[in-house]
Amino acid sequence: MSVVLFEAGDHKVHLFTDLVSGDGIQSNQFFISHGHHSALFDPGGNLTYQPLYNAIAKMTSIRELDYVVATHQDPDIISSLDKWLMYTDAQIVISKLWDRFLPHLMPGYMVEKSEGRIISIPDQGMRLPFGESEIVAVPAHFLHSVGNFHFYDPVSKILFSGDVGASLTDAEHGRPVNNFDRHVYKMQGFHERYMVANRACRLWAAMVRTMDVEMIVPQHGRPFVGRAMINQFLDWFERLQCGVDLMTRHTYSVPPARPRLVSTSAA
Repeated sequence: MSVVLFEAGDHKVHLFTDLVSGDGIQSNQFFISHGHHSALFDPGGNLTYQPLYNAIAKMTSIRELDYVVATHQDPDIISSLDKWLMYTDAQIVISKLWDRFLPHLMPGYMVEKSEGRIISIPDQGMRLPFGESEIVAVPAHFLHSVGNFHFYDPVSKILFSGDVGASLTDAEHGRPVNNFDRHVYKMQGFHERYMVANRACRLWAAMVRTMDVEMIVPQHGRPFVGRAMINQFLDWFERLQCGVDLMTRHTYSVPPARPRLVSTSAA
């Protein structure tokens, strides 16, 4: 299903929510078009490639795609990379910490195809030209990847937040959160395990509060729409104890010895 998150003039933002079926992890993919320019965010892997390709081909010329953007390196983010390199002329946008690992995601004959097409984002982020507008890469390091970026569209005022805000157990993908207190339990366990520490959460939330954001859309589950809902989410996230905050000395312990097998054979 494609949901139009924003449309004004020649600028449109699409959310794809149900391209993964079966045992695969649900993930959201995002497509922005701005006049004759277009960008695809976190396209996913083999489970999403063909239906996503077919959907986007109805909207634009696939060959003319400007960017394929990855928040981080996980398989559900960018493992279909070789196909997008093969069938588009897009540049691949990813953290400088992960660009050298990209050849491991593609067959050997495709490595040459990627030369000159990878944009490595420095740790402080960058601004990507996008027609008369731009796409802004903002730091989200250790949330949860060591080299992690979120991407902001200043026209729609949407922040694509990767795994921050994800709700993996949510059946209403793509629908805005309408009751934050009832939504928290769908995020809690995932964020406590996958986010590295409260310090990173606080720094990120403080940065987002300085931005003109009308919608936060994670890679899994439901978006947060409107200033009031976004503030509720930021209030929760900046207080979250997670990752190393929750570790104790029992976290690192050697598994107990296996019980010895007692032979039952006759003497």
